[in-house]
Amino acid sequence: MALVGQLVLDLGGRRYDLTTRALVMGILNRTPDSFYDRGAHFDMAVFVDRAAAIVDEGADILDVGGVKAGPGDEVGLEEELDRVVPAVQALGARFDVPVSVDTWRAAVADASFAAGAVMGNDISGFADPHYLSVAAAAGAAVVATHIRLAPRVPDPDPHYDDVVATVEDALRRMGRRAEEAGIPAQRVVVDAGLDLGKTWEQSLVLLRASDRLAGLGHPLLLSASNKTFLGRFLDLEIGERRHASLAACALGISRGCRLLRVHDVKGTRRVRDSLAAILEARSA
Repeated sequence: MALVGQLVLDLGGRRYDLTTRALVMGILNRTPDSFYDRGAHFDMAVFVDRAAAIVDEGADILDVGGVKAGPGDEVGLEEELDRVVPAVQALGARFDVPVSVDTWRAAVADASFAAGAVMGNDISGFADPHYLSVAAAAGAAVVATHIRLAPRVPDPDPHYDDVVATVEDALRRMGRRAEEAGIPAQRVVVDAGLDLGKTWEQSLVLLRASDRLAGLGHPLLLSASNKTFLGRFLDLEIGERRHASLAACALGISRGCRLLRVHDVKGTRRVRDSLAAILEARSA
């Protein structure tokens, strides 16, 4: 169905009207092996300085992760807790900005919600059977993400009969699961999971189909920043993908994406503000 009327997101009691204006989610990695920053912000003092910089640039949400999505060294539960929970506490003590925790473990989400996070960004598609009940009990929002296999599991040759239909159906089912677990629709976000069990061509198809996925009625998150599909499509190394990432955000906004998970907060805000002015002028 088409996106009709007001679209609202509730983050810890703060209500955001996303009808014409997207939110910019700044990425904060507490991982020593991030594909993008290669551990540059793993040290807590450096991490907090990075957070301060992106808050100054206008981040609407801070997204903290302690384990990268791709294959790598094993990170146990206690190690992830040690990386993430103090970071969430530090952000809450210093900044008046909603914090999202990027984890697929219910125990990490639970501890992070207790520390002040208001959203659980789960790229596993709620594989942990306790994730939704933990979020519901905390009054937290959740991100329902499509992934073909699982985080950190290589998926070099994914096949879909119809990638858009498959992802659309999975997101619809996950949204329903979240609501049945007691999480209101205003606290359920969906994400197509670009690069997560998709070839670069499939990720491009899903980006172009954002309007169809936005039609599910939940805020649609776009996580395209500096990703592999942009590099493969345009033959760009990681450090060369800034403008392609901004272009992806612009296309995503125009097709209904309302949360933008990015490394370049300042540039994305400029794109967001420009598109919001156009969308608001059109609806005036």
